[in-house]
Amino acid sequence: MMQLKNLHKHYDATPVFQGVSLHLARGEFVALLGESGVGKSTLLNCIAGLDEADGGQVLIDGVLLSTLDDTARARLRRVQLGFVFQAFHVLPHLTVAQNVGLPLRLLNRLDDKRVMQVLQAVGLRELGERLPAQLSGGQLQRVAIARAVVHAPGLILADEPTGNLDPTTADKVMAVLRQQVREAGAACLLVTHSVAAAAAADRVLRLTPTGIEDATPQPAA
Repeated sequence: MMQLKNLHKHYDATPVFQGVSLHLARGEFVALLGESGVGKSTLLNCIAGLDEADGGQVLIDGVLLSTLDDTARARLRRVQLGFVFQAFHVLPHLTVAQNVGLPLRLLNRLDDKRVMQVLQAVGLRELGERLPAQLSGGQLQRVAIARAVVHAPGLILADEPTGNLDPTTADKVMAVLRQQVREAGAACLLVTHSVAAAAAADRVLRLTPTGIEDATPQPAA
């Protein structure tokens, strides 16, 4: 579903990341660990075509991102991607249900039943008519996650999705992401500094200044 080939990014002369290569198949849940400032969010933005890498290739479902113009990239994001932003990016004038249903509306597939199903999964069904200003940070994070998965995208990119959540709610949110991977056949790349969040993934990798290395815990002998 997603392939990165020798991706690298610099700001002026300072490298953000380099030598990043990764293959992510449908139905696979991968966690990418890394400390703050190592370039995890920038890497996700490059995968989504929201930022430009300085070299290397990004392929989404076999499509080379660099061959697409802005309109085609936006279309690919709309259909294929579900992005959980660290800063939520909910629309303040829309209700919770309207925010979650926005990807379906943009695809002319508005489905109130599906919206309610996803809100139920993240524990927000009773708050569908509230505005974002009436929610806590943890609730806004769950709105962002529900919006990212509502249209059953092929690739989910999650930027610290449990960073503002208590452990119980974090477990519920991770269960929603795992369900999308298992039932919808999505691929999910979660970037986090939390070892506990990464433990839910099939594979655990670590982003380093020179690329990606395997960090999957090995079973005890």
